[in-house]
Amino acid sequence: MTFEARRDLDFRSDTVTRPDDAMRQAMASAEVGDNVIDTDPTMRALEERAASTLGMQAALWVPSGTMANILALSVQLERGDRFLVPRGAHVLMNELGSPAWLAGGMPDPLEHDAGPGRPSVSALTNAVGSRGNPYYALRTTLLCLENTHNAAGGAVTPPHEHAQLLATARQAGLKVHLDGARIWNAAVSLGLPPAALTVGVDTVSACFSKGLGAPVGSVVAGSTEFVEQARRMRQALGGGIRQGGVLAAACLLAMDRVGDLAEDHENARRLASGLAELGWEVSTPQTNIVLAGVADIPITLDALAAAGVLALPMAGKVRFVLHRDLSTADVDEALRRIKGDAA
Repeated sequence: MTFEARRDLDFRSDTVTRPDDAMRQAMASAEVGDNVIDTDPTMRALEERAASTLGMQAALWVPSGTMANILALSVQLERGDRFLVPRGAHVLMNELGSPAWLAGGMPDPLEHDAGPGRPSVSALTNAVGSRGNPYYALRTTLLCLENTHNAAGGAVTPPHEHAQLLATARQAGLKVHLDGARIWNAAVSLGLPPAALTVGVDTVSACFSKGLGAPVGSVVAGSTEFVEQARRMRQALGGGIRQGGVLAAACLLAMDRVGDLAEDHENARRLASGLAELGWEVSTPQTNIVLAGVADIPITLDALAAAGVLALPMAGKVRFVLHRDLSTADVDEALRRIKGDAA
């Protein structure tokens, strides 16, 4: 398999986006203060807006989604606690074991028996099981969900399934954390406000550097008490940013651009359709991630890279991620290169 080389088109992740001139200007003119000693006014504005948008009491800015998740898990788990999480979730596969290493939790994966990235109520019920002898049985205390589910191709959990899982978790006495790194994509896909997808959770994380153009930043949100505990732990982990308003300004502007994600979703469908026409094994994406089954992943990635089409492996497939720095014309150009008939 050989493709003709061209200018690189970067489908590796929606984290490769770069802040545009408007975002850089917002960062340059941001009002700032020492966010550790007292507060940074722009950071405070971002945290208040994020909390409201996500339907939570309070929110805390953090440098990364991984830190957001580890703060949520660390505050809510005790050493040795078992927590349930969909198989292939980011906290299992992409956070270097920090749920066990730092939070001290014992993860147990749930199968996607209700659809891609989505465990069923029965799967959750069976996994919780009976309490058993407290001296010998693992103590299950937390359910961790992911919406959208990255490794399942940006799969969306609809509100009614979310509600059923939450009700089941509550009946079992579990707390619930939602990894909403791409909750903005889920909300746009469903035509709902983000808060409609967080109903009942104890904590939620959300990312501004995936597809929205911000160079860095996530939030973790929950009760006021949780955020105060998380703030203390963020400081212990080295996440106490001083004049963070420079970064918060970019995140505030990113929140204005959530609606733009609809174009990424349309471009993802366009790419998937084009790949299918070329004989690739793909399914219709729900959001901005396209997973393609191929016979040999390394050979395919090398051939794509030689043509200037950059992608990454994910869940045994080739992953293409659409974002604001890739246009519809770029998608069409990528398909021409893959077909091998680019002029």
